[in-house]
Amino acid sequence: METQQQTTNNFYIILISLVATLGGFLFGFDSGVINGTVKGLESAFNAQDIGSGFNVASMLLGCAVGAFFAGRLADSYGRKTMLLMASVFFIVSAWGSGIATSSGEFIIYRILGGLAVGAASVMAPAYISEIAPAKYRGALATVQQIAIIAGLFFSFLSNYLLANVSGSAENVLWMDYETWRWMFWMELIPAFTFMISLFFIPESPRYLVAGRKKDQALKVLNRLYGEVTAEQKVKDIDESLSKDHHRPKLSDLYDQVKGRVRPIVWIGIGLATFQQLVGINVVFYYGAVLWQAVGFGESDALLINVLSGALSILAVVVSLLLVDKLGRKPILVIGSVGMAITLALVVVAFSSGTLDANGTLQMSDNMGVLALIAANAYVVFFNFSWGPVMWVMLGEMFPNQLRGSGLAVSGLAQWISNFLVTLTFPILLVSAGLAFAYGIYTAFAFISIFFVIKYVYETKGKELEEMEG
Repeated sequence: METQQQTTNNFYIILISLVATLGGFLFGFDSGVINGTVKGLESAFNAQDIGSGFNVASMLLGCAVGAFFAGRLADSYGRKTMLLMASVFFIVSAWGSGIATSSGEFIIYRILGGLAVGAASVMAPAYISEIAPAKYRGALATVQQIAIIAGLFFSFLSNYLLANVSGSAENVLWMDYETWRWMFWMELIPAFTFMISLFFIPESPRYLVAGRKKDQALKVLNRLYGEVTAEQKVKDIDESLSKDHHRPKLSDLYDQVKGRVRPIVWIGIGLATFQQLVGINVVFYYGAVLWQAVGFGESDALLINVLSGALSILAVVVSLLLVDKLGRKPILVIGSVGMAITLALVVVAFSSGTLDANGTLQMSDNMGVLALIAANAYVVFFNFSWGPVMWVMLGEMFPNQLRGSGLAVSGLAQWISNFLVTLTFPILLVSAGLAFAYGIYTAFAFISIFFVIKYVYETKGKELEEMEG
């Protein structure tokens, strides 16, 4: 009977974790769908270079705001409520981005989508961490990254198939609407699925205890872990909160006794920032443009994105199998070393090229192949390590009293870094070239090795109530 009870609990925990990870799927889909629409946007709105860069990056400003306020408001209104709000914004953004008639209107809808992505990016891993047992919390939180990559993969695949039907993102597809508009509308299917599913999951028990709703928390924990464990868990959570039992707030991140921001906050900001400064989203957002710049046609470039997505999913699955055995820190170190080496090889390949009369990079066949293999290997290393593990750690490394605020600040840092990398890449591409841009990302990958070794501590197997700040 005990085994059956435990199995039922595990099934329920996995099920509600999967619902939360639909936020990750939409995070990925919304981030990746722009990839195949860039040419269509340039044609429709007459936006070039910095205009295109800002159209792509505009969503990221919303992400930064969404991550910050979702982290803060989650301490007042709950994790589930913030995920529900995110689902509504996903729906509005997907519809509006496709119906937009001007660059300004499009940017507004992309920023609304950004609010949703930012909220989902911090709330999904936090929710999963707060309902999952320590022994496989890392694996369940890593499913979030599989969902993100799956979202990217399906957005790339959807873009590729739709463009194949019409011939190009700029061509009319159905009902007198251009293909790029339909690329955005495809997101409505997972967005409505996410919203409906959220009505069937419970609120985080750790939020409920912090909000002095212990009876509700006990009911949720009974269903998650059984009656015996649930009562003890409520006590443990309660004892891990502040002694005066005040609601979690942003000022908790400041150590009043020592007169400084708590070190755990800087570690969170460091993890969040390095994940972006290695340049991963240049591949995600500008993949098609990047491969066209090195000589591939539009159709081939979109197909390469699909290949990258498939490799990424395999890499995250390997991470999922190892994160609770090998630990978070060793995986981050392996990823940093791998990214530094593969990015350096990409720089070598791009450095060998020359610009033709049209400003297009021309490379030998051998160097083109090296760039393709090294870039895909880099994506694999990222998605084995920093892709999933950074979110796993942010969701679990902060003590219960600090988690919402810590995620707010770290999420803000992550998306601002993402915005800066995404906005500056088109400018660097024109002014300094691919090799220079990738040289910068290589340097940050190299520095991240030492950051992890010196500052990041292991959280594998620890209960959330054991986290120190």
